[in-house]
Amino acid sequence: MTEKILITGITGFVGSHLADLALEKGAEVHGLKRWNLSRLRNIRHIMDKITLHDCDLTDPIAIRDIIKEVQPDVIFHMAAESFVSPSWKHPSHYMDVNYNGTVNLLEAVRLAGSNARIHLPGSGEEYGEIYEDEIPITEKTVLRPVNPYAVSKVAQDLIGLVYNRSYDMNVIRTRAFNHEGPRRDYVFGIAWYAYQVARIEAGQQEPVLRTGHTADRRNFTHIRDMVEAYWLAAHQCEPGKLYLIGSDENDKVYTFKEALDKLIAMSTVDNIQVVQDQKYVRPTNVPRLIGDTSEFRRLTNWKPTIGFDQILLDTLNYWRDFVKNNLY
Repeated sequence: MTEKILITGITGFVGSHLADLALEKGAEVHGLKRWNLSRLRNIRHIMDKITLHDCDLTDPIAIRDIIKEVQPDVIFHMAAESFVSPSWKHPSHYMDVNYNGTVNLLEAVRLAGSNARIHLPGSGEEYGEIYEDEIPITEKTVLRPVNPYAVSKVAQDLIGLVYNRSYDMNVIRTRAFNHEGPRRDYVFGIAWYAYQVARIEAGQQEPVLRTGHTADRRNFTHIRDMVEAYWLAAHQCEPGKLYLIGSDENDKVYTFKEALDKLIAMSTVDNIQVVQDQKYVRPTNVPRLIGDTSEFRRLTNWKPTIGFDQILLDTLNYWRDFVKNNLY
Protein backbone atom coordinates (compact mmCIF):
# COMPACT_ATOMS: atom_id res chain seq x y z
CA MET A 1 0.00 0.00 0.00
CA THR A 2 1.38 3.41 -0.99
CA GLU A 3 2.27 5.57 2.00
CA LYS A 4 0.51 8.93 2.09
CA ILE A 5 2.73 11.82 3.20
CA LEU A 6 1.61 15.33 4.16
CA ILE A 7 4.25 18.06 4.29
CA THR A 8 3.40 21.40 5.82
CA GLY A 9 5.64 24.13 4.42
CA ILE A 10 6.31 22.07 1.30
CA THR A 11 7.42 25.13 -0.67
CA GLY A 12 10.20 25.94 1.80
CA PHE A 13 13.84 24.93 2.01
CA VAL A 14 13.44 21.70 3.99
CA GLY A 15 9.89 20.91 2.89
CA SER A 16 10.78 20.91 -0.81
CA HIS A 17 13.75 18.59 -0.29
CA LEU A 18 11.58 16.28 1.80
CA ALA A 19 9.07 16.18 -1.06
CA ASP A 20 11.87 15.15 -3.43
CA LEU A 21 12.88 12.35 -1.07
CA ALA A 22 9.31 11.16 -0.43
CA LEU A 23 8.74 10.86 -4.18
CA GLU A 24 11.95 8.85 -4.51
CA LYS A 25 10.59 6.54 -1.79
CA GLY A 26 7.42 5.99 -3.84
CA ALA A 27 5.10 7.89 -1.48
CA GLU A 28 1.96 9.80 -2.38
CA VAL A 29 2.90 13.37 -1.52
CA HIS A 30 0.53 16.09 -0.36
CA GLY A 31 1.67 19.55 0.66
CA LEU A 32 0.26 22.66 2.29
CA LYS A 33 0.82 26.09 0.85
CA ARG A 34 -0.58 29.52 1.65
CA TRP A 35 -2.70 30.50 -1.33
CA ASN A 36 -1.23 33.99 -1.77
CA LEU A 37 2.15 33.90 -0.03
CA SER A 38 3.99 30.67 -0.86
CA ARG A 39 6.86 30.78 -3.33
CA LEU A 40 6.58 27.87 -5.73
CA ARG A 41 10.06 27.99 -7.26
CA ASN A 42 11.36 25.31 -4.88
CA ILE A 43 8.79 22.75 -6.08
CA ARG A 44 8.33 23.82 -9.69
CA HIS A 45 10.14 20.68 -10.87
CA ILE A 46 7.68 18.36 -9.08
CA MET A 47 4.39 20.25 -9.39
CA ASP A 48 2.90 17.52 -11.58
CA LYS A 49 3.84 14.80 -9.08
CA ILE A 50 2.37 16.20 -5.85
CA THR A 51 -1.00 17.42 -4.61
CA LEU A 52 -1.09 20.91 -3.13
CA HIS A 53 -3.68 22.18 -0.67
CA ASP A 54 -4.24 25.84 0.19
CA CYS A 55 -4.01 26.22 3.95
CA ASP A 56 -2.72 28.64 6.54
CA LEU A 57 -1.95 26.75 9.74
CA THR A 58 -3.08 29.68 11.86
CA ASP A 59 -6.62 28.84 10.64
CA PRO A 60 -7.76 25.81 12.68
CA ILE A 61 -10.78 25.11 10.47
CA ALA A 62 -8.69 24.91 7.31
CA ILE A 63 -6.23 22.38 8.71
CA ARG A 64 -9.01 20.25 10.21
CA ASP A 65 -10.69 19.98 6.80
CA ILE A 66 -7.44 19.00 5.09
CA ILE A 67 -6.53 16.32 7.65
CA LYS A 68 -9.97 14.78 7.16
CA GLU A 69 -9.62 14.96 3.37
CA VAL A 70 -6.05 13.66 3.01
CA GLN A 71 -5.93 11.18 5.93
CA PRO A 72 -2.12 11.06 5.88
CA ASP A 73 -0.01 8.23 7.27
CA VAL A 74 2.91 10.53 8.10
CA ILE A 75 2.98 14.30 8.61
CA PHE A 76 6.20 16.27 8.31
CA HIS A 77 5.52 19.61 10.00
CA MET A 78 8.02 21.87 8.19
CA ALA A 79 5.95 25.08 8.14
CA ALA A 80 7.48 27.72 10.40
CA GLU A 81 8.79 31.21 10.75
CA SER A 82 12.44 30.17 10.86
CA PHE A 83 14.56 33.28 10.31
CA VAL A 84 15.79 34.41 13.73
CA SER A 85 16.44 38.11 13.16
CA PRO A 86 12.83 39.35 12.60
CA SER A 87 11.61 37.47 15.66
CA TRP A 88 12.61 40.34 17.97
CA LYS A 89 10.28 42.70 16.08
CA HIS A 90 7.50 40.16 15.57
CA PRO A 91 7.49 37.86 18.63
CA SER A 92 3.71 37.41 18.66
CA HIS A 93 3.67 36.44 14.99
CA TYR A 94 6.37 33.83 15.55
CA MET A 95 4.35 32.34 18.39
CA ASP A 96 1.17 32.44 16.26
CA VAL A 97 2.80 30.46 13.46
CA ASN A 98 5.23 28.19 15.27
CA TYR A 99 3.24 27.42 18.41
CA ASN A 100 -0.42 28.09 17.60
CA GLY A 101 -0.03 26.61 14.12
CA THR A 102 1.35 23.44 15.69
CA VAL A 103 -1.52 23.29 18.19
CA ASN A 104 -3.98 23.62 15.31
CA LEU A 105 -2.29 20.76 13.46
CA LEU A 106 -2.18 18.50 16.50
CA GLU A 107 -5.81 19.26 17.34
CA ALA A 108 -6.85 18.49 13.76
CA VAL A 109 -5.13 15.12 13.93
CA ARG A 110 -6.62 14.37 17.35
CA LEU A 111 -10.16 15.32 16.34
CA ALA A 112 -9.90 13.24 13.18
CA GLY A 113 -8.99 10.19 15.26
CA SER A 114 -5.90 9.81 13.10
CA ASN A 115 -3.02 7.52 13.98
CA ALA A 116 -0.59 9.46 11.78
CA ARG A 117 3.04 9.81 12.83
CA ILE A 118 3.76 13.53 13.19
CA HIS A 119 7.33 14.75 12.94
CA LEU A 120 7.96 18.02 14.79
CA PRO A 121 11.40 19.38 13.82
CA GLY A 122 12.95 21.46 16.56
CA SER A 123 16.10 23.54 16.33
CA GLY A 124 19.47 23.58 18.05
CA GLU A 125 18.75 27.29 18.48
CA GLU A 126 16.48 26.30 21.38
CA TYR A 127 19.57 25.66 23.54
CA GLY A 128 20.69 29.28 23.27
CA GLU A 129 23.28 30.21 25.88
CA ILE A 130 25.51 27.14 25.97
CA TYR A 131 28.77 27.22 27.91
CA GLU A 132 31.98 25.70 26.60
CA ASP A 133 31.95 22.97 29.25
CA GLU A 134 28.45 21.92 28.09
CA ILE A 135 29.69 20.93 24.62
CA PRO A 136 28.64 18.59 23.12
CA ILE A 137 24.95 19.27 23.66
CA THR A 138 22.84 16.23 24.59
CA GLU A 139 19.13 15.56 24.96
CA LYS A 140 19.49 16.50 28.65
CA THR A 141 21.26 19.84 28.18
CA VAL A 142 19.44 22.78 29.78
CA LEU A 143 17.51 25.07 27.42
CA ARG A 144 18.39 28.78 27.70
CA PRO A 145 16.85 30.34 24.56
CA VAL A 146 18.05 33.86 23.78
CA ASN A 147 15.67 34.96 21.00
CA PRO A 148 11.89 34.85 20.41
CA TYR A 149 12.24 32.36 17.55
CA ALA A 150 13.92 29.87 19.86
CA VAL A 151 11.22 30.33 22.50
CA SER A 152 8.53 29.60 19.91
CA LYS A 153 10.32 26.39 18.90
CA VAL A 154 10.65 25.31 22.53
CA ALA A 155 6.89 25.86 22.89
CA GLN A 156 6.24 23.86 19.71
CA ASP A 157 8.33 20.97 20.96
CA LEU A 158 6.78 20.86 24.43
CA ILE A 159 3.18 21.04 23.20
CA GLY A 160 4.04 18.08 20.99
CA LEU A 161 5.19 16.22 24.09
CA VAL A 162 1.94 17.17 25.85
CA TYR A 163 -0.16 15.71 23.01
CA ASN A 164 1.91 12.54 23.08
CA ARG A 165 1.53 12.13 26.83
CA SER A 166 -2.10 13.28 27.05
CA TYR A 167 -3.59 11.61 23.99
CA ASP A 168 -1.01 8.92 23.09
CA MET A 169 -0.42 10.61 19.73
CA ASN A 170 2.52 9.55 17.59
CA VAL A 171 4.54 12.76 17.89
CA ILE A 172 8.18 12.40 16.84
CA ARG A 173 10.39 15.07 18.43
CA THR A 174 13.75 16.06 16.97
CA ARG A 175 16.14 18.98 17.33
CA ALA A 176 18.36 19.50 14.31
CA PHE A 177 21.58 21.48 14.16
CA ASN A 178 22.51 23.69 11.20
CA HIS A 179 21.63 22.29 7.79
CA GLU A 180 22.49 24.10 4.58
CA GLY A 181 22.39 23.72 0.80
CA PRO A 182 20.40 24.66 -2.30
CA ARG A 183 17.09 26.54 -1.82
CA ARG A 184 18.07 27.98 1.57
CA ASP A 185 16.79 31.58 1.56
CA TYR A 186 19.52 34.19 1.33
CA VAL A 187 18.54 35.80 4.62
CA PHE A 188 20.40 32.96 6.38
CA GLY A 189 24.17 33.12 7.01
CA ILE A 190 25.85 30.79 4.51
CA ALA A 191 23.19 31.34 1.85
CA TRP A 192 23.58 35.10 2.35
CA TYR A 193 27.34 34.88 1.81
CA ALA A 194 26.91 32.66 -1.28
CA TYR A 195 24.25 34.95 -2.73
CA GLN A 196 26.53 37.96 -2.40
CA VAL A 197 29.47 36.09 -3.95
CA ALA A 198 27.23 35.14 -6.90
CA ARG A 199 26.12 38.75 -7.34
CA ILE A 200 29.73 39.97 -7.19
CA GLU A 201 30.75 37.42 -9.83
CA ALA A 202 27.86 38.56 -12.04
CA GLY A 203 28.86 42.23 -11.70
CA GLN A 204 25.66 43.07 -9.84
CA GLN A 205 27.41 44.06 -6.60
CA GLU A 206 30.69 45.74 -5.77
CA PRO A 207 33.31 43.29 -4.39
CA VAL A 208 32.32 43.99 -0.80
CA LEU A 209 30.55 41.26 1.17
CA ARG A 210 28.48 42.48 4.13
CA THR A 211 27.92 40.29 7.16
CA GLY A 212 26.73 40.25 10.71
CA HIS A 213 28.48 38.41 13.53
CA THR A 214 30.61 35.55 12.13
CA ALA A 215 32.43 34.04 15.14
CA ASP A 216 29.67 31.57 16.12
CA ARG A 217 30.63 27.90 15.77
CA ARG A 218 28.31 25.22 14.39
CA ASN A 219 28.20 21.68 13.07
CA PHE A 220 26.86 21.74 9.51
CA THR A 221 24.86 19.11 7.63
CA HIS A 222 23.85 19.05 3.97
CA ILE A 223 20.11 19.37 3.46
CA ARG A 224 19.98 16.06 1.55
CA ASP A 225 21.53 14.27 4.51
CA MET A 226 19.16 16.05 6.87
CA VAL A 227 15.96 15.06 5.07
CA GLU A 228 17.18 11.45 4.99
CA ALA A 229 17.51 11.74 8.78
CA TYR A 230 14.03 13.22 9.08
CA TRP A 231 12.59 10.37 7.03
CA LEU A 232 14.23 7.83 9.32
CA ALA A 233 13.07 9.76 12.39
CA ALA A 234 9.44 9.74 11.27
CA HIS A 235 9.52 6.01 10.57
CA GLN A 236 11.82 4.61 13.26
CA CYS A 237 11.94 6.91 16.28
CA GLU A 238 9.91 6.36 19.42
CA PRO A 239 7.00 8.81 19.80
CA GLY A 240 7.45 11.31 22.60
CA LYS A 241 11.19 10.80 22.96
CA LEU A 242 13.60 13.58 21.94
CA TYR A 243 16.33 12.95 19.36
CA LEU A 244 19.17 15.25 18.28
CA ILE A 245 20.20 15.23 14.62
CA GLY A 246 23.30 16.68 12.99
CA SER A 247 26.90 16.18 11.95
CA ASP A 248 29.14 15.29 14.90
CA GLU A 249 32.22 14.88 12.73
CA ASN A 250 35.05 17.34 13.40
CA ASP A 251 35.43 18.06 9.67
CA LYS A 252 31.94 19.55 9.64
CA VAL A 253 32.43 21.94 12.59
CA TYR A 254 33.28 25.52 11.58
CA THR A 255 32.67 29.11 12.49
CA PHE A 256 30.66 31.20 10.06
CA LYS A 257 33.84 33.16 9.35
CA GLU A 258 35.60 29.99 8.28
CA ALA A 259 32.66 29.14 6.02
CA LEU A 260 32.78 32.65 4.58
CA ASP A 261 36.51 32.40 3.88
CA LYS A 262 35.97 29.10 2.05
CA LEU A 263 33.20 30.58 -0.10
CA ILE A 264 35.37 33.55 -1.03
CA ALA A 265 38.18 31.15 -1.97
CA MET A 266 35.72 29.36 -4.30
CA SER A 267 34.85 32.62 -6.05
CA THR A 268 36.04 33.56 -9.53
CA VAL A 269 36.62 37.12 -8.27
CA ASP A 270 39.78 38.12 -6.42
CA ASN A 271 40.12 40.53 -3.49
CA ILE A 272 36.57 40.41 -2.14
CA GLN A 273 36.40 42.53 0.99
CA VAL A 274 34.33 41.60 4.04
CA VAL A 275 32.60 44.30 6.07
CA GLN A 276 30.54 43.77 9.21
CA ASP A 277 27.32 45.76 8.89
CA GLN A 278 25.50 46.61 12.11
CA LYS A 279 22.10 46.06 10.54
CA TYR A 280 22.94 42.35 10.28
CA VAL A 281 24.14 42.04 13.88
CA ARG A 282 21.56 40.44 16.19
CA PRO A 283 20.83 41.68 19.73
CA THR A 284 22.10 38.36 21.12
CA ASN A 285 24.29 35.62 19.70
CA VAL A 286 24.58 31.88 20.19
CA PRO A 287 28.37 31.33 20.19
CA ARG A 288 28.39 27.54 19.97
CA LEU A 289 25.93 24.79 19.02
CA ILE A 290 27.66 21.43 18.70
CA GLY A 291 25.52 18.38 19.40
CA ASP A 292 25.96 14.76 20.36
CA THR A 293 23.64 12.84 18.01
CA SER A 294 24.81 9.34 18.95
CA GLU A 295 21.41 8.23 20.27
CA PHE A 296 19.72 8.93 16.93
CA ARG A 297 22.58 7.31 15.02
CA ARG A 298 22.47 4.13 17.10
CA LEU A 299 18.77 3.73 16.44
CA THR A 300 18.72 4.53 12.71
CA ASN A 301 22.30 3.89 11.48
CA TRP A 302 22.14 7.34 9.88
CA LYS A 303 25.37 9.11 9.08
CA PRO A 304 25.93 12.26 6.98
CA THR A 305 27.65 11.53 3.69
CA ILE A 306 28.25 14.97 2.15
CA GLY A 307 31.28 17.02 3.19
CA PHE A 308 31.37 20.65 4.22
CA ASP A 309 33.10 21.92 1.08
CA GLN A 310 30.39 20.29 -1.02
CA ILE A 311 27.72 21.92 1.15
CA LEU A 312 29.28 25.31 0.37
CA LEU A 313 29.79 24.59 -3.33
CA ASP A 314 26.23 23.33 -3.81
CA THR A 315 24.91 26.46 -2.09
CA LEU A 316 27.12 28.76 -4.15
CA ASN A 317 26.20 27.07 -7.44
CA TYR A 318 22.51 27.34 -6.58
CA TRP A 319 22.85 31.10 -6.11
CA ARG A 320 25.00 31.44 -9.22
CA ASP A 321 22.19 29.87 -11.22
CA PHE A 322 19.61 32.00 -9.40
CA VAL A 323 21.43 35.25 -10.21
CA LYS A 324 22.34 34.27 -13.78
CA ASN A 325 18.74 33.38 -14.66
CA ASN A 326 17.21 36.30 -12.76
CA LEU A 327 14.97 34.03 -10.68
CA TYR A 328 13.95 36.72 -8.19
